[in-house]
Amino acid sequence: MVSETSLSSSKRSPATPKFCNSFTTRIFADVAGDITIVVDGESFLLHKFPLVTLSGKIRKMVAEAKGSNVSNLELLNFPGGHQTFELAMKFCYGMNFEITTFNVARLLCAAEYLEMTEEYREQNLISRAEIYLNEIVFQSLQKSVEVLSTCEMLPPDIVDEIEISNGCVEAIAMNACKEQLVSGLSKLDCDGESRELKEDCVAWWVEDLSVLSIDYFQRVICAMGRMGVRSDSIIASLMHYAQSSLKGIGKCQFWNPSRTNSSPTSVEKDQKIIVETLVSLMPTDKSSSIPLTFLFGMLKMAIMLGAIIPCRLELERRIALRLEMVSLDDLLIPSLQSGDSLFDVDTVHRLLVNFLQRVEEEETEDYGYESDGFCSSGHGSLLKVGQLIDAYLAEIAPDPYLSLQKFIALIEILPDYARVIDDGFYRAVDIYLKAHPALTEQECKKLCKLIDCQKLSQEASNHAAQNDRLPLQMVVQVLYFEQLRLKNAMSGSLGDGLLSQRISSGVPSAAMSPRDNYASLRRENRELKLEISRMRVRLSELEKEQMFMKQGMIDKAGNGRTFLTSLSKGIGRIAIFSGQGGGKRQKSGRKSRGLEGKTGRSRRHSVS
Repeated sequence: MVSETSLSSSKRSPATPKFCNSFTTRIFADVAGDITIVVDGESFLLHKFPLVTLSGKIRKMVAEAKGSNVSNLELLNFPGGHQTFELAMKFCYGMNFEITTFNVARLLCAAEYLEMTEEYREQNLISRAEIYLNEIVFQSLQKSVEVLSTCEMLPPDIVDEIEISNGCVEAIAMNACKEQLVSGLSKLDCDGESRELKEDCVAWWVEDLSVLSIDYFQRVICAMGRMGVRSDSIIASLMHYAQSSLKGIGKCQFWNPSRTNSSPTSVEKDQKIIVETLVSLMPTDKSSSIPLTFLFGMLKMAIMLGAIIPCRLELERRIALRLEMVSLDDLLIPSLQSGDSLFDVDTVHRLLVNFLQRVEEEETEDYGYESDGFCSSGHGSLLKVGQLIDAYLAEIAPDPYLSLQKFIALIEILPDYARVIDDGFYRAVDIYLKAHPALTEQECKKLCKLIDCQKLSQEASNHAAQNDRLPLQMVVQVLYFEQLRLKNAMSGSLGDGLLSQRISSGVPSAAMSPRDNYASLRRENRELKLEISRMRVRLSELEKEQMFMKQGMIDKAGNGRTFLTSLSKGIGRIAIFSGQGGGKRQKSGRKSRGLEGKTGRSRRHSVS
């Protein structure tokens, strides 16, 4: 009978090798072992008969070694190590042990290595392991993941040859499709339940996939895509895998310039491969929506780890498709270049380039059609991005390392019709001028020239008229347009002259081609829409002023002297911009600003 007893040291002969493994015992009580097999430095005292009966490899080795020392054999590069060899030997001796998801892959590889096929005995180890895979492992997604994770420690050539990994990958994808159908029915039943229950019904298995290596995870996701697994489940798997495998990276590494000079560690190299692979696995269909926070997180990881350029460009392209939905905090990407600006302005510039290309493509697809509303969807997105970039400019303007060239490049890339009013843009320029006092007069003029004084609100115009940091030429221009606005407000012809001038300048030429003619009409229509939006802003300002004036008249109705005094002051301010003595009055008016220092400072504080 088969038994497993300890080998007593008193029964060992001097020629008996010293065994280190617990399995190195005398299997038969009355028959001494006649062959020693060494695996990974571990010696096993065994018997030839049960081994050559089931293992073709050991039978060949014994036959080839006939006539020489057959009592000692060594198995090199044995899959699974000496622990797996011990299980295989137990099978040869008929000893019972349990096949599990953690040893079935190792057993199958060991059985293939030892050639334990049906040729030598029915229900040999290969057959037993395959039955367990087909009947138990491949029927369960979770068990397939467990077996696939154990394949990572086995030789890839043997695993691929016996197709354990392929079987597990296909089984995972197939079971995910089945779970998708079941979850669809469960989701209908969950209509009256909580939101958490609905989420559990969608894809509970996304956490299980995070235990796989990135190579096996990539194969599983590709198989799921081929079999029609929903994009939202794939996106959830990608996000969870990224959170579990990239969580060791700290934000402080972004701000450490000396860290970038050192060579990347092995962990960082692995994380770089993970980032690049996850980006390549993102669904390409337009119906899938990846959260912007995840895209920005992956972009920051790709920049920090030095991912390949196509990986970063793909993330930037996906972000640019929904740039109007981005928050200001997302755009504040730290820069890794030492001595450069604190924020990665170049990446934001590329995002804007991709966004403008998308808007242009959408307008080209709509060739021959115009929106019935005052503003098309593309123009509405452009206005939102304009506000976002103005806020971004104001946020990075205090950076002392931000060059004027990069600051102007971000300003110039947006077209004029991306801003209804330039208040936010003016605020960013004012902050930049304050943070960079070393700018020359020519540089100040070059920067302030980009501001459209006609698009400043009354509050911003008042602040600009008293701003000592602005070039004198711009101050005069602000005062001039403020005078025009007051005249138009008094005459009731708000913007009519300016609007008619824009209309007359946009008449297409008869010599244009039909496509150029259409483009000119589109630009004209866009300018008209922008002018209407600007007029609405002006009108709302005038309505507010009118309400204040009415309220003041009601409050001061009992005091005629006070009312007349305020009215005469208002007429005096208007007279500053007209009349023969305009120069002297303007000079005295600028001096009078010193008497109104508190008011000017409060206005300046409110804008900047």
